[in-house]
Amino acid sequence: MEQERVVGNTFEVSVALRYPIDEAMRTDRVEATLNYAEAVDVIKEVMAVPSQLLEHVAGRLLDALTSRWPAIEGGCITVRKLTPPIPAQLRDVAVKIEW
Repeated sequence: MEQERVVGNTFEVSVALRYPIDEAMRTDRVEATLNYAEAVDVIKEVMAVPSQLLEHVAGRLLDALTSRWPAIEGGCITVRKLTPPIPAQLRDVAVKIEW
């Protein structure tokens, strides 16, 4: 909505990823797994770019994460818009993708 482009909104992102962890379990090396801090940085970068649709944001998150870590085997991404500006008393609206 036009109002949101002016005043913005608050979003919540939830990400669960399936990633092979055998080497990390054996070696105890951060380099052998998906670095959570880096994943958060990737998510912040994607969320900093405006989009009109939550679906588009979720797709961009999926693309960014799987491009950075091609070994990701699957997961779930939920993007919630908190207090959406619609004439109903909703806590949030959300898009969830699973693969």
